[in-house]
Formats: sequence, structure tokens, C-alpha cells
Amino acid sequence: MPEPLKLQGVPASAGYAEGPLFNLDPVVARYKGKATAADERLALETAIGTATGRLAKLIQATDGDAADILEFQLAMLEDDALTGPAFAAIAAGQPADAAWRQALDAEIVGYETSDQDYFRARAADMRDIRDQVLRALTADSAAAAPTGAIFYGEDIAPTRFLETDWSAGGGIALKAGSTASHVAMLARSRGVPMIVGLGASPADLAGAALLDAEHGGIVLRPTRAEVEAFRQSSSSFAARRDRAETFLARPAVTKAGTAVRVQVNIADPSDVDGIDVSTCDGVGLMRTEFLFGKTLPDEESQCRAYRKVLEWAGDRPVTIRTIDAGGDKPVPGFTVEEGNPFLGLRGIRLSLARPEVFRVQIRALLRAALHGNLKVMFPMVAVWDEYQRAAALFAEEQAALAARGVAQKMPPLGIMVEVPSVAIAPEAFAEVAFFSIGSNDLTQYVMAAARDNASVAHLNSIRNPAVLRLIASVAAFGRAQKIPVSLCGDAGGDPAAIPALIEAGLRDLSVVPAQLAMAKVAIADVSI
Repeated sequence: MPEPLKLQGVPASAGYAEGPLFNLDPVVARYKGKATAADERLALETAIGTATGRLAKLIQATDGDAADILEFQLAMLEDDALTGPAFAAIAAGQPADAAWRQALDAEIVGYETSDQDYFRARAADMRDIRDQVLRALTADSAAAAPTGAIFYGEDIAPTRFLETDWSAGGGIALKAGSTASHVAMLARSRGVPMIVGLGASPADLAGAALLDAEHGGIVLRPTRAEVEAFRQSSSSFAARRDRAETFLARPAVTKAGTAVRVQVNIADPSDVDGIDVSTCDGVGLMRTEFLFGKTLPDEESQCRAYRKVLEWAGDRPVTIRTIDAGGDKPVPGFTVEEGNPFLGLRGIRLSLARPEVFRVQIRALLRAALHGNLKVMFPMVAVWDEYQRAAALFAEEQAALAARGVAQKMPPLGIMVEVPSVAIAPEAFAEVAFFSIGSNDLTQYVMAAARDNASVAHLNSIRNPAVLRLIASVAAFGRAQKIPVSLCGDAGGDPAAIPALIEAGLRDLSVVPAQLAMAKVAIADVSI
């Protein structure tokens, strides 16, 4: 009997799965060439049409982050800049499949080798686009995975994830992948165990597998003893998760009785539909990027979206972040292409550079503030002048609305603490209403280690003393100046990081809804 094979990667979504290994790496189907270049062009146009139709159907069945991912793919398929080279190659005599593969592979290489984590994370989307059209060209369909399978391969397509029924179990183990990829975010929100960064492994792996996505390991061909030990760990995790459910309706407190506020992060107004408002202390981060799709949103559509969440929350606070476009969130007609978008015109910098767009959002927020306990925060603030200019625009739009007799209300205005300049010298921002620490970007910038890069994952840690020291200094400054301080990054929902965050002085965390219960349990176990 072959020896067990143990592989180690990086946890992307905690959990355990036991099941048959399913190979994600595609089997290349044969394409039947056409008689003329015109026929080849028609074949590719038809295949692209099939793929766009499939995406449109999936979009109708999803919302939030999942819909955003699919809409990106749809926009790319409809972009002549992407499809044009393939049609040009067909005109030069290539068959449709070779022309499409050549054009997309060139794009994918550019994404994979980019020094920007946004583009590397998008490589999976580009491969998905390529393969969907190739399947349509060859009339091939993706092989069906057995129930409860552990998907294994280089990466997993977002559409494959969304089309899979995860209710019967299963998980994902990737040789490459990224903890910041869209699939990783979807896995965390749906509780699907996932690890990335396994690296190279022997070919033709098959059989039973044990996926430990709490610690980042997978065992193939396990021994009986390993299966028993795995099942004990899985049962312990399930017991902790079940125990966590009993904490949902309780206030979060440490063993010593220290109260900790736990709010939720949402990416779309529909996210609150499945949340009992009594289980959280409000919304610590409402992203607004979902509104900025193919076209820039108008004032009314924004106001409706904000109002829905505010009315759901009642008297609990809802902190809405102004558009955080740029970096890993390009918006057609708004953002600009840059060599280093994470250090370029993004967040509040972009909003201030495009006041005609920013003012529309400001008016919608001022009007929506009448319907709940609204707080507004500005992303990627680096210097005091940026806050001042943004606050001045709010004052100008409030005066303009009042002059027109439009009901409105000025909400408290705060800032994200994600640029090291703010964390190092918070005293420069003593007049803001509140601070919200964005742990993802703050850690990435302090450690100079991209959060999606498995090779530097050991560096990208919120628990590094340098990062924690900055967080503690911001928390201490907030206490001294009576400025509320919260944290809304991924670390807030990480049970392993929560004790360090509380020790650093934080008493307000915001987490994705799926992590709410486990965060409360982790807080209850803190002995500080």
C-alpha cells in the first residue's frame, strides 16, 4: 500500500473535509476545425455568446461579492480589447480554439506575473473566461465531481465554485491560489474549507483525502490512525462551531467580563437579509463598491441601498465607507490604469480627484442619514488635508441640499487607519469622529508583503510585533482623546488573532457575518 502523502499549504477558509480527491486540472478536448476563416470567426462568436449567456444566468442567481466577480468576467468577455486579438489571429489563418487560447494565455501571463496582488488574484478569473469559451467551442462540459469531493488543482474557477453544491461537504486544496482571491472570499463567506499554496506535487493523485483547512494541511492515502486523529480534530472544530452558535445572541465579553463590540462587514445590502440584527452590534463596514459597476450609480440608487441597511440596523450604528476604488477594485469610467495601483490614485485620493462622482455619493449619504445611525468613513487617508477636503465637500453638499429644501443630516465623519502614516502619527487626526483600522492593507504596507502571495504569507501577519505596536498606539491614542477605535479587517474575525487584538487595546471588532459566532467564542476565551 502506498505511503500517505502529506502536503502543507496556507489556510484560506477554516474547516475540515474528508472525501475523494477530484482533479481540477482540465482535460483538453479536441476542437474540430472549420472550412473557412469566416466559419472560424462565427464559431468563436457563438462560443463567446454561450459563455456570456451562462454568466448572465449565474448573475441572476447570485448577489453581493459573487455577482461582482461574475460581472467582471462578463465585462471582460464583452471587451473588444480582450477578444480582438483572437479574431485577428483567426483572420490570419488560425483556428478558433488556438486563436482564443493564444490571446487569453498572453493576458493570463500578464496577470500572473504582475507585481500587484489585484492582478494576480484576477488570474483565476481570466483562466475561467478562457476555459468557459474553450468548453463552448469543443462542446465539452466540466466533469461532474462526486458528492463531498475535495477539489484539487492549480486553481479553481469562480464559476466552478458557484455552481457546486457545498451543502453535502467537500473542500478545496490548491497548488497555487491566493487567500485574497475571489474564491477564497466566497469560501470564507460560505464556510467551505480551503487551503492554497500547496506547491508542486506528484502527478495523478487520487483516492481518499483529509483536508485540514484550520492548519493548512492535506493528507492523501491516510492510514487508519490518521483518519481517526483527523476525525477527532474535525469533531472538535465542529463542536467549537456548534458552541459558537450558542454565543450568537449574547453580548461578547472576555473571561474577565470586559465587553467587546462585535459588528459585521457587508459588501452588499442583501447581505443583511440573512442576519438577525440582535446578534451583532451594528455594521462596522459597509462597502460601496458594489454600486459602481459598468456605469456610475446615480444618487437615488445609492440612497436606496444605504437606507435599506440603516433601517435594518435600527438604532445600531452603520459605518459606510465611501467608494474605495482603485488598487484591487477598478471601476470602469472612474479608476485609472497605473503601474502600481496600490500606491496610486485609490480610495479618498481618487474621490477627491473626481469630485463630480464623489459629490453624488455624498448627497446620497446625507439624505440616507435621516433613516438610521449612520457613520461615514474615508478610505486610504494618508494626510490631514485629505480628510479636511472630504469633510468640506460634505459641508458644501449639505448646504446645497438645505438650500433646495431637501431633508438631510450630517453624519459623524471618520477615517480608515490603513496607511502607516496615520498609524504612526494619529495625533495629526485628532479632530476626526472615529478611527477604523483596516488590518489587511495596514499589515500589507507595514510588512511589505502582499496578502495574496503564499511565498511571503509568513510575513503578512497581523500578529507581527510591528503591526500590533501600531494598532496598540492607535487604540491608546483613541482612549486618551476619547475617539472611538474599531478594526474592520479580516483579522477581526480570526480566532487566532483576536486575543492579540484585545491585548493591544481594541474593544470593537467588525467581521464578516459567517465569522460572527466564532469571533464571540474567541473573545469569551480571552483571559486578559
